[in-house]
Amino acid sequence: MADCIMIQGTMSGVGKSLVTAGLCRIFHQDGIAVAPFKSQNMALNSYITKEGLEMGRAQAVQAQAACVEPSVLMNPILLKPCSDMGSQVIVNGEVAGTMSASEYYRYRPKLRGVIRQAYEKLREDYDRIVIEGAGSPAEINLNQDDLVNMGIAEMFDAPVILVADIDRGGVFAQIYGTVMLLPKGQQRRIKGVIINKFRGEEEILKPGLNMIEELTGVPVLGVVPYLHVDIDDEDSVIQRKNTLHKPLEIAVIRFPRISNATDFNPLDRLDTVHVNYVTGMSEFFNPDMVILPGTKSTMADLEWMRQNGLEALVKKAASAGKPVLGICGGYQMLGTVIRDPYNIERGGQMAGLSLLPVETVFEPKKTRLRSKGTICAGDGAFQGLSGASFDGYQIHMGMSKPLKDVSAFSLLSDGSRDGAVCNNVAGTYIHGLFDQGVAAALEEMLLSRKGISREKRSADADAETFRQSQYELLATALRESLDMDKIQKIFE
Repeated sequence: MADCIMIQGTMSGVGKSLVTAGLCRIFHQDGIAVAPFKSQNMALNSYITKEGLEMGRAQAVQAQAACVEPSVLMNPILLKPCSDMGSQVIVNGEVAGTMSASEYYRYRPKLRGVIRQAYEKLREDYDRIVIEGAGSPAEINLNQDDLVNMGIAEMFDAPVILVADIDRGGVFAQIYGTVMLLPKGQQRRIKGVIINKFRGEEEILKPGLNMIEELTGVPVLGVVPYLHVDIDDEDSVIQRKNTLHKPLEIAVIRFPRISNATDFNPLDRLDTVHVNYVTGMSEFFNPDMVILPGTKSTMADLEWMRQNGLEALVKKAASAGKPVLGICGGYQMLGTVIRDPYNIERGGQMAGLSLLPVETVFEPKKTRLRSKGTICAGDGAFQGLSGASFDGYQIHMGMSKPLKDVSAFSLLSDGSRDGAVCNNVAGTYIHGLFDQGVAAALEEMLLSRKGISREKRSADADAETFRQSQYELLATALRESLDMDKIQKIFE
């Protein structure tokens, strides 16, 4: 049966997911069959397994780092916020319902058995489990019936490594405050501290390291520098800074409830493309292309775009002949009408942007499947993408159908049609569209529209090759920064 270790943090965003992924790759390199585990995740960037089940993307990334197939056993509970007060609750990859915070708090005790069962199944197939916590274990108002931090460490008798973020400042206060707010028994579970995101000379930091060890009785296992690795983010959109002028700009509308924003990471890596995540009219300049991404709340985010003036700018760009692409919820917005007869979001109906002759009807059953196919975008602005293949996934609540004869955006491997394209406006339900050769084809298409020539980019350096190289960089950096002998002794 597997041994385990748990990575917790002094707060959200300290790098727990990245450290977990890096340790998974290190243990894999050392010949250990390792799997990640997170009992409950809250994120809008999700992943669809081969079985068509939904899990948090962070655990899928960690599984890929461990060179194993992602499984919902690695993340049995996923919360997808759909409003300020409520979330869609996904249990073992299936939708259990949409609940308010208070409703979920009452429902949560029923999930203890689900979590235990998933973990025990993983233990049967792996030699080591790296468990990730959520937020901070020092949220003292939530400690009762905790299912994500020390409650899980106690459930599975896991030693804990605490990660702190020095880049935010107050790192020693983070560590000391977190440890001291815990009951003595839980304090003893913390076997080491990792200080993450350090910029500077470690020698200057050493007096503080010695003092925090004396104050807490917990050894510092290493200081990890601020790493420049490009690995899919758990939930946020990171606006990458461009130090050089890039000839192409793609405006991605950053909805308040944007989901699966990692769709655009392959575009961001292209040396000719600046992806500009737009939240208001002042940020919408003169893009070469506009993308409406996925969203957890199509109707609410369409209303947001309508109220802040971005709808008018998108329609103006479309009328000027700029390519406009909608993905998932963005595709639904481009149609003429969105109907919600089952109150999936807010009920009633809402006019779309009317840039595609398509009607969307929300249905109770969520579509979740992996989809391979080929783009067949006709002879309009997207003609340059025709013939490009993809291996992505679909995850949506609505079904969209054309109101008149309109070309499909792509042909799927099962013979079905996806999306719609009309001149310079297109929509698709495919996430992960740009992970293979489509990104290079899109780059070539946009450069050609501007009359810029360059050698055709090879499409064989796909996202998976790049992804694996980044996991290797991460593992190398952690090996150099952490005392792996001390970490091994934690297991012993």
